[in-house]
Amino acid sequence: MNDEVKKGGISVQTEHIFPVIKRWLYSDKEIFLRELVSNACDAITKQKRLISLGEIPDQEEAFHIDVILDEKAKTLTVQDNGIGMTEDEVEKFINQIALSGALDFIQKYENESGDSGHNGIIGHFGLGFYSAFMVAEKVEIKTKSFCAEEQGVHWIGSDEGAYEMKPLDKKFRGTEVVLHISEDEKSFLQYGNARGVLQKYCAFMPEEIYLYTVEEGKKEDAKPVNDTHPLWLKTPSDITEEEYQEFYKNVFSDFREPLFHIQINADYPLNFKGILYFPRLAHEYENLEGKVKLFYNQVFVADNIKEVIPEYLLLLKGVLDCPELPLNVSRSYLQSNGYVEKISAHISKKISDKLISFFRNERSVYEGMWDDIRPFVQLGCMRDKKFMDRMKDAIVFRATDESYLTIKEYLEDKTQGTIYYVNDSKSQVSYIRMFQNQGKKVIVMESLMDSQFINFLEEQYNDLHFVRVDSALDDVLKEGDSEQDEELIQLFKEALGDPCPDIKVTALKDEKIPAIVTKSEQERRFADMMKVYQARTGNDVPPLSDLEALVLNEKSPIIQKIKSLEEKEMAKKLAHHVYMLALLASRPLKDKELETLLTQSVDFLEKIQ
Repeated sequence: MNDEVKKGGISVQTEHIFPVIKRWLYSDKEIFLRELVSNACDAITKQKRLISLGEIPDQEEAFHIDVILDEKAKTLTVQDNGIGMTEDEVEKFINQIALSGALDFIQKYENESGDSGHNGIIGHFGLGFYSAFMVAEKVEIKTKSFCAEEQGVHWIGSDEGAYEMKPLDKKFRGTEVVLHISEDEKSFLQYGNARGVLQKYCAFMPEEIYLYTVEEGKKEDAKPVNDTHPLWLKTPSDITEEEYQEFYKNVFSDFREPLFHIQINADYPLNFKGILYFPRLAHEYENLEGKVKLFYNQVFVADNIKEVIPEYLLLLKGVLDCPELPLNVSRSYLQSNGYVEKISAHISKKISDKLISFFRNERSVYEGMWDDIRPFVQLGCMRDKKFMDRMKDAIVFRATDESYLTIKEYLEDKTQGTIYYVNDSKSQVSYIRMFQNQGKKVIVMESLMDSQFINFLEEQYNDLHFVRVDSALDDVLKEGDSEQDEELIQLFKEALGDPCPDIKVTALKDEKIPAIVTKSEQERRFADMMKVYQARTGNDVPPLSDLEALVLNEKSPIIQKIKSLEEKEMAKKLAHHVYMLALLASRPLKDKELETLLTQSVDFLEKIQ
């Protein structure tokens, strides 16, 4: 072997690179129009920049971009009245792949007038122009530089990589890019399709874009297809609530008013803007997936970028303009990028700040939206410690009387104590009434996430306990300890048979309640945990014990009547009926239980004289 070290640059043959560009430069071929219009925007931005620096006089002309369709000639033209190109610039930026004219311009004019000089420059890459070959078999460039002494240039390139250049007698400054669309892609020549692509990718580009056909020409009263001053670039104080609502309806085709919105204008080091909306849900089973559109200097990049939004806020809808992210951003890039993590954290803070502001200053509004935002606040608190630290004092619970309470408000300005709850306010109405009669509020916790959130809160607060109203009896409902009446207990055991619940006798404060069914909080939570496990994994879980305890109220006239009956068979029937009614007040009855209750009821009615 020769020990001589050889060095050199890797060469690329155009006949090999162009098939790659044609097939795989972008995942969606329609992006070619975004790239060409972006280049046109850059050309106008550069022209404006030179005018602002005094390098060229201001000609006071209206800048614009035209997209012209000619179905007969099978051409699509993108033309601008921007800075244009000289022959040397065409040689440098077009004939050499991946050499970006934007970067060259930024480098030349950086630090002019106290800033970096690249604000508003979209393209940072050199492949954008070549996306034209994904849909065209031939591309022409007709361009004239802003330099008056420079002659126009006509460049013609084929999808095989060959090109020719020649002088062009072009009168006005600017660039025309003429695509000779291939037969397979002629759908892009249809007005509706082209407009759809422009509205998707270029709806908020900074220069006016006009679309028309050769046959119709550009009408005098023509309106641009884009909004050059999108809402997120404006100062919030200059935007009306109606404008926020209209923007939401137009962008997301959702005609329900969102619950609220936030506008973001993050400075260095984050440097991104946007508007995010918290949508109103039609019902609890509605698809909760939102949609956040990602832009780069007003150029559409991607739909529904989940990686930029905290997972517990994925239902958000909105737009984010992030010029620090590359125009050709990928999902894998977003997942591993520290800048994206900081954006996500900033969004989380802005949302919590907005909610806390509602809680402190517009409590009624906050309570009105709580049922919609509750699952997302709960999930956010469980997943994000910083979010929990900010939101903990603004977490509210809806009580059965429709009032809303924080932990401190429920516990009368304490964070220690017992909070009573129901998970089925309809079937547990008798329990609710017992607590209300004793002046105790009961909160509603009816979802699977509620059960997880209860466990989470008990871990966060020392000596805070959530107890369901039909768990082991609390002193709130009892008048004190009672001696167990073994004779009465035996009567009920004989009436109920096997399997028989644990039976206790106590004195309840409410004499109208003959008996209640209870089940320990620990057993119930374990059962809820198994339900969550089964829902997440799809795995079956072994059946859990559903035996409840039966508590007899010795102060109830009905219980005393059963105890005093000499006809023991009738006493047993009444005892069983009391048990069935207690079950009915506790939970929905199973099929056999309901059949038994109905049969007993009919039997008692038939005995009426």
